[in-house]
Amino acid sequence: MLQYLIKRFINSIIVLWIVMTLTFVLMHAIPGGPFTAEKNLPPVVKANIEARYRLNDPLTEQYMDYVDNLLHGDLGPSFKYVGRSVNDIISESFPVSFELGVESIIIALLAGIPAGVFAAYRRNRWQDRTLNLLTTLGIAVPGFVLAALLVDIFAMKLGILPAAMWNDWSSRILPAVALAAMPMAFITRLTRSSMLDVLGQDYIKTARAKGLGNVNILFRHALPNALIPVVTYIGPMVAGILTGSFVIETIFAIPGLGRYFVTSIYNRDYTVILGVTVFYSAIIILMNMLVDIIYPLLDPRIKLGEKED
Repeated sequence: MLQYLIKRFINSIIVLWIVMTLTFVLMHAIPGGPFTAEKNLPPVVKANIEARYRLNDPLTEQYMDYVDNLLHGDLGPSFKYVGRSVNDIISESFPVSFELGVESIIIALLAGIPAGVFAAYRRNRWQDRTLNLLTTLGIAVPGFVLAALLVDIFAMKLGILPAAMWNDWSSRILPAVALAAMPMAFITRLTRSSMLDVLGQDYIKTARAKGLGNVNILFRHALPNALIPVVTYIGPMVAGILTGSFVIETIFAIPGLGRYFVTSIYNRDYTVILGVTVFYSAIIILMNMLVDIIYPLLDPRIKLGEKED
């Protein structure tokens, strides 16, 4: 296990370096710069600003400076948010996205997994068909459409929940549900298909022959193995949700990380783009490592780091 984790850690560092390098190259390959859109900016002032941020240096020097700062935990200053560093932006906005993400993940898991198990248990019956229709809608309907619909019904017409902002617990319900809808639909479908496959295995038939009850068979013998593909999906899903959703955060006026990330692309804010990309990639890599560690807990037959014959 330890040897496997060490190898994964080394590979993760390499992946992060590749992601950072590709992002750096692609950003500078696009014509223009962070201050190109400043039309009223005098050329002399623009040149001084670019010199201050060393944007006139050769790309190799800019790259080496960024790598050196990154190794020291410094993601650099933002070009558009005056007086704020990328570290400040992430430290201030990520907790908001994290809180919203955790709430959405809890909703998606608590609703998606039992719904998938129930759909598999009631296969080809009206309950299964109804859940299939709902999950299809959950996957097909864009998040901003669902968010607007939730605001219209529960905030505008019924007036029982706030339409926006990020204050008390009631302001978190609508964005959390809107963000959890699609992952919940995917988890339901994955759980259902995986449960159907597991329920056809010989050991399940043996358990039925021994007279075990349906609840015991479903949740003790079938569900742990059925969760393996679900856990595989949950890894990147958690990373994506925790780092924020620009659309949901914009609709509900939530000051999360996703909004800064997309805004920085429009503004050509190099350091914010690089910093958030590296941060996002690190979370994805971490979640994938956790997924690999969870595999043996669900199925003891899986051994980390062992090669197949």
